[in-house]
Amino acid sequence: MGDNILKTYELTKKYKNVKAVDEINMLIKKGDIYGLIGKNGAGKTTLIRMITNLTPISSGRIELFGSEQNLNNSRDRIGSIVESPALYKGLSAYENLEYYRLQRGIPNKSIIKESLELVGLSDTKNKKVKNFSLGMKQRLGLAVAMLGNPDFIILDEPINGLDPIGISEMRSIIKKLNEELGITVLISSHILSELSQIATKYGIIDNGKLIKQITKEELDKECKRSISIDVDDTKKAIVVLEEKLKTTNYIVVDAGTIRVFDYLDTPSDLNFALVSNGVKVNFISEIGMNLEDYFKKCLKEGE
Repeated sequence: MGDNILKTYELTKKYKNVKAVDEINMLIKKGDIYGLIGKNGAGKTTLIRMITNLTPISSGRIELFGSEQNLNNSRDRIGSIVESPALYKGLSAYENLEYYRLQRGIPNKSIIKESLELVGLSDTKNKKVKNFSLGMKQRLGLAVAMLGNPDFIILDEPINGLDPIGISEMRSIIKKLNEELGITVLISSHILSELSQIATKYGIIDNGKLIKQITKEELDKECKRSISIDVDDTKKAIVVLEEKLKTTNYIVVDAGTIRVFDYLDTPSDLNFALVSNGVKVNFISEIGMNLEDYFKKCLKEGE
């Protein structure tokens, strides 16, 4: 239980006779980057608003940091961006953070500089937020969420509308928060290709129901992801795989074609090792279902 950051028990939100969130049992553990996946209107934002106490629950229970007691105090350990960040456009980034620091009664003024550096906005000086790009505004919203040094951050569609550079910047910051600062993350998004690059666990929600929870490792196994390599010398390639890359997690499909089940996130390392050891790689690609395919499969099974 000590490793549990968030646990919900049959959490439900009803609007008249419609259940926007329907008896959800969710579990997020310390260190997770939990990707919440669902179509528009599936219930993602409503669920997040209940967790952050922006929307009252109809029934069910919430446990934060291993306890159902003193939830308001526990929420002080959470930072969040729900829908669009509430920013003051006529103020600078620093002035926005100072406003929220005072509002929350945070005594340490140096946290402003630290938060701006963390999200890459320390050089904006007196530039007004109204002149920020959308990506800069999203990063400033994340800085606001980070003001209280939270243990858990909740981000509702933080990359929605961003260009590729903005998406890449946000992805790098989230990974840094998780890997270097040990912050647990709940992130909702409908951009599944991006979510698949950072999430360690997924929850799939449809029509208010959490129809699947699965770790990245379990997803990889179910999707049977692998790297297919077409080489000129299969025997030499096997020697490189086993002696240089220290893996036996592969199969020889036919003469010249090998499927490797390791190095899924770093295929360039695999390619470099083969080529630098005298193996000609004619073709290399990832095969198997991706996250979007798996999501569609789960929705179909739930019909």
